Amino acid sequence: MLNCGLLTSKNEPVPLKSIVVDLQVKGHVATVSSTLQYVNEEERPLEALFVFPMPAEAALCHFSAKIADKEVMAKVQEKEKAWEEYCGAIASGDQVFLLEESDESEDVFRLSVGSLPPGQSAAVTFIYVTELSVQADHALRFCLPAVLNPRYTPPGTGGGIVSEITSSPAGVPYSLSLSAHVSSPNPITKVESKCPLEPLVFLNADHTNAKVSLSAGHMFDRDVELFLYYQNAHQPTAIVEAGEPTAQPGTLMRDPVVMLSLYPEFPSALMSSVTSCGEFVFVMDRSGSMGCPMHRGKDAQTRIASARDTLLLLLKSLPLGCYFNIYGFGSHYEPFFPKSVEYTQETMDQAVKRVKEMEADMGGTEILQPLKHIYSQQCIPNQPRQVFMFTDGEVWNTKEVLSLVRNNAESHRCFSFGIGEGASTALITGMAQEGCGHAQFITGTDRMQPKVMQSLRYALQPAVVDISEEWTVPVGMSATRLGPPINILFQGQRALIYAQLKGESQSSDSEGTVTVKYRLADQEVTNTLSYSLKPAENTGLSMHRLAARSLIRSLEWEEQNEGGEKEALKARVVELSVQAGVSSSHTAFIAVLKGSGEAVKGPLLRRRVPTTGGMCFTAVPMTMVCLGSVRGSCGPPWMFTGKCGAAPQIDPLLQLISLQKASGCWEMDGALVEVFGKTEEEVVKQTPAQVEKGVWATVLALIWLHGFKMDAQVEWQFVAMKAVTWIRNQKVVSPSESVRVGNDLLGCQVKEEDLGL
Repeated sequence: MLNCGLLTSKNEPVPLKSIVVDLQVKGHVATVSSTLQYVNEEERPLEALFVFPMPAEAALCHFSAKIADKEVMAKVQEKEKAWEEYCGAIASGDQVFLLEESDESEDVFRLSVGSLPPGQSAAVTFIYVTELSVQADHALRFCLPAVLNPRYTPPGTGGGIVSEITSSPAGVPYSLSLSAHVSSPNPITKVESKCPLEPLVFLNADHTNAKVSLSAGHMFDRDVELFLYYQNAHQPTAIVEAGEPTAQPGTLMRDPVVMLSLYPEFPSALMSSVTSCGEFVFVMDRSGSMGCPMHRGKDAQTRIASARDTLLLLLKSLPLGCYFNIYGFGSHYEPFFPKSVEYTQETMDQAVKRVKEMEADMGGTEILQPLKHIYSQQCIPNQPRQVFMFTDGEVWNTKEVLSLVRNNAESHRCFSFGIGEGASTALITGMAQEGCGHAQFITGTDRMQPKVMQSLRYALQPAVVDISEEWTVPVGMSATRLGPPINILFQGQRALIYAQLKGESQSSDSEGTVTVKYRLADQEVTNTLSYSLKPAENTGLSMHRLAARSLIRSLEWEEQNEGGEKEALKARVVELSVQAGVSSSHTAFIAVLKGSGEAVKGPLLRRRVPTTGGMCFTAVPMTMVCLGSVRGSCGPPWMFTGKCGAAPQIDPLLQLISLQKASGCWEMDGALVEVFGKTEEEVVKQTPAQVEKGVWATVLALIWLHGFKMDAQVEWQFVAMKAVTWIRNQKVVSPSESVRVGNDLLGCQVKEEDLGL
């Protein structure tokens, strides 16, 4: 394992002098420009190499370099030709830069800087466009990654770019300058971040244009996330972008492109039903890196401790009648049960006991083998299998993993969770896309539980099948879908679609439509969106590049899985990449500054730099503390402390949930009444006449949840649904008296109808 990026002969980082990031957001699309400036302080020429992360969904579309006062723009070439030119330039003493995508993972890039003269500065600028992901509260999330985690490479497998990455012990000696300009068809309501921001400034009266920037002096030791909130964010939209007039006629870059943002509307009657069947397989990363804290704040849980709490919540939320299993993996894997078991009180108790014992003690990160084992298991009839993958995303063979997930997508739906900063977006996002599921990233002080429960809600929705699209445009025009077809639809989640518009309308009709049809719970559903064919202004070809990137990824997938068509598909990828000026697996960006130095004699110094600049980052070392959730120390996984020996802090919500039975009820005991802040004697004494203790305990638990934990309802909604179903099955004549007395006892004012009773 080698450090990434530029290092001196004394194994010291080449100084990174400044980082400047300019962000332009238009609706759901962001254009990001990052400039990093380095200085070679050695006494001889240096060949530099640094490795950096980029969002998996991004399209890298520009690279330029400036040496002293000379600037050169990179061009996109077929990769082998680019390397030939790179080697030739080094031999001639020219300054040369080569930028390429990793063969193992599309979210990792490597920049080679050839022959940087002594004492000379080099500024490199990257520009990429990316789609912004939608969060549970309808915010759009932009992330500038500050950490690129080491990628585990099993012994004997060799390794490419990603295996060169390690964390650096060095601190971050510089700050970041980032400014953002946001525009949207709908008014902007607010912009939030976990990093300090300057006040949001609106640039027009209707609040559709605004600018914001990071506060001065921000130390780039963590991911920078911006959350953008628009009015009516879930409203479907369509934007047409004009092509480049100088591009070759008939090509993607010459014709207009339309980007549709669809939010499917599922019939409420169908969405009110939650499936009570399914096989749920929870796959938990137990590699050593899961022992890192979730964030750098005080009393931070470790990743594995947070994962334990989350697994406990998931186990309590599963419906009776389903099947489940849990896998832990690292350098090897261990299932809790030889095969999935029916969800009963006994099997749940066995699983909870083992979950409490889970530690980050299984070595490296090998996801492929446990997935192969899961996929080899025979599926249970009428129990659709859903795989929940939890990892900090540090693997070396991302493309192989995604290929396996896609090949099994017909029988397995995959929900993925990237834990902590630095998780691979290619792996996490890719597994969900290829597995027809949903991806979540848990960073900073995010609680894992609400995000995971949102995904469980999706998993319990009826599956959308037989998705098809129908495009209608005026006579004389045609619409060609770009990229793979839609294979995932969830209530409240966006689907982005790109299409190339060819020809010209022969009528005054200036509208097109797209109709999406699908089947949901054996019913056919149709959603139609109309859009104007008039191109938007000042979009800068960002949608063309994202459309090209989508089509390139689709062609690359076909190439990996087709037999005799590989060469033709590769040629098509190269052609499209060069035309659109965006990155691909078969091309590279190369920039050569001719006549800039003397011919090199003898070997250059080869350096790898740990950089941290919106593009290339290393983690700042964190002080490990022993948390109360560690086995054999301070208590069960819902207890945690800042340091061992301190009094444990008990999360009452998780304690309450941990006490629920698989059937949905609670038993009246000391642990339950402790959550209520009462004694068992006073709670039992208030039991209404002719009401069983179990019913009384369960009603009180529901009142407590609604009265004190409504802000966390997404975490306990399925727990409460099970409880309500259990009470109804007890054929309680009237729960009104229990609700009234329970409110008096707990000091709440929860209505009977609010409880669902």
